[in-house]
Amino acid sequence: MVSPIEHRAFIALGGNLGERERHLDCALAAIAATPGVRLVSRSRFVETDPVPKDGPPQPRYLNGACEVRTTLTPRRLLDVLLAIERGLGRVRAERNGPRTIDLDLLLVDDLVIDEPGLVVPHPRMTERRFVLEPLAEIAADFRHPLAGCSIADLLAALAANPRT
Repeated sequence: MVSPIEHRAFIALGGNLGERERHLDCALAAIAATPGVRLVSRSRFVETDPVPKDGPPQPRYLNGACEVRTTLTPRRLLDVLLAIERGLGRVRAERNGPRTIDLDLLLVDDLVIDEPGLVVPHPRMTERRFVLEPLAEIAADFRHPLAGCSIADLLAALAANPRT
């Protein structure tokens, strides 16, 4: 019997409504309880301002990141993340609006995927300190497959840019 392929994947977590830390902890527990998914590590949670700054007024976010090993396909993993969001009360009302939970599939191995509803690496992750900071805590040396540099290098480049 052939063993299923195990992927290394990274997920961003965030939320700014209700009990933010409890929502993130519940999301991590649900991810870890998913058959075919093993939670390997998680970052600390960091509080951040909403992005974009000129978007709708809303509370500050709590953000984090985790690494999983999974035998699920990237599409199936994304479906699981969307189901966890729904289970934790996520309502998609407005773009960049407030939310109880947001789970973004950032990276899967060195794969580059561009399909309807699934883009990996996450297309805006290199522009977002609230994603790169927690991700660098758990995967500083991981190389972004399109940028060709490490997560730590991406974070340093973003920090050096005065517009961010």
